Amino acid sequence: MFSAIARIFRTPDLRKKIGFTLGIIALFRLGSFVPTPFVDFANVQLCLAANQGTSGLYELVNLFSGGALLQLSVFALGIMPYITASIIVQLLRVVIPHFDTLYKEGASGQSTLTQYTRYLTIALGILQSTTLITVARSGALFGTSASTECTQLITNDAWYAIMLMVITMTAGTGVIMWMGELVTERGVGNGMSLMIFISIAALFPGSLSAIGNQQGPNTLIIVLIVGILVVAGVVFVEQSQRRIPVQYAKRMVGRRTYGGNNTYIPIKVNMAGVIPVIFASSLLYLPALLAQFNQPAAGAEAPAWVVWISQNLTGGDQPLYMAMYFLLIIGFTYFYVAITFNPEEVADNMKKYGGFIPGIRAGRPTAEYLDFVLTRITLPGSIYLGLIALIPLIAFSVVGADQNFPFGGASILIIVGVGLETVKQIDSQLQQRHYEGLLK
Repeated sequence: MFSAIARIFRTPDLRKKIGFTLGIIALFRLGSFVPTPFVDFANVQLCLAANQGTSGLYELVNLFSGGALLQLSVFALGIMPYITASIIVQLLRVVIPHFDTLYKEGASGQSTLTQYTRYLTIALGILQSTTLITVARSGALFGTSASTECTQLITNDAWYAIMLMVITMTAGTGVIMWMGELVTERGVGNGMSLMIFISIAALFPGSLSAIGNQQGPNTLIIVLIVGILVVAGVVFVEQSQRRIPVQYAKRMVGRRTYGGNNTYIPIKVNMAGVIPVIFASSLLYLPALLAQFNQPAAGAEAPAWVVWISQNLTGGDQPLYMAMYFLLIIGFTYFYVAITFNPEEVADNMKKYGGFIPGIRAGRPTAEYLDFVLTRITLPGSIYLGLIALIPLIAFSVVGADQNFPFGGASILIIVGVGLETVKQIDSQLQQRHYEGLLK
């Protein structure tokens, strides 16, 4: 392993790519601590030191921003607007035929879709920064029971100050998007994925330190052992796939013979990735948001439905919340896989190029077979996602750890997935220059 790492730094172009990537990452983390204009940095630090937390959708955004959201920094929104824009553009392919046509056009169509994603990212950045500043002005960013300092985070409420803050946070989102594309072009790995990876990994030391200080070293050791087992399980499942054999018949084009080779269609156990967890978290935040906006005045009695939501759908330690979270993840997994993998399109492409699955007729029988396999392999994948997503909630109710428990949920899925893909890219680039790669 150490000799392989030494080969990386002895290869000039690979050394430059890794150095460039590390430099962009350092700038990205630096921007997470630079405060936005008209933000009381001292009060923000006091609220963070008091271990005040946030929940629901803001918890997810704070996770993906590496803690920059609660600091109201220049990069407070992190990469979340780009993730949301990418998901929306991908879903619009099912609704808008023009988007699907662009996707099938190849490189030119993909560049147009990328441009649409950039425009939508800026629009979402404006919307999310406005929402974040509004929540900070109302004093609800750190919870309704926060101290006086946590309700006085903005030093100037004038319209020009608010506009400058919105422009600054939106510009920060644009800079993050630009840096991610630079890493993809000149660095190692996918830039956007690495930004998310670094944001989540930056919270790991703080989460483990908090568990050790609150629960003691014995609990911390148990958490580390469980974390290693969870990481090993996630690596195993993420690498698991069903390989459907495909054969291509020989065909003559002029004087050349094409086809006649054997290959396979890899269908992963977890084809949906982390998207169902994000969808389920966002949807479960809506009832709590409705209840928050319908709180009664001081001394008045809250409506029955607000009380019921507060008792059952606002905390991760509530059984109904866990059950609905688990079921929503299973449902969203099937939904997302259905719109991202089209068996009929795959079957038509195979038929066009003379490919067939042994024992299955080309055309509609192939599409039905692929749908049969996909439906059954998605079930264990969805259950796996649900169980991984419940680990932080179980840790919160059993151990008393923060809901940003590092070894579970969206964080561990992204950490393992991006880590595996980045190592594979480094390995492939090493194999182009040496007989041996990073992995053996």
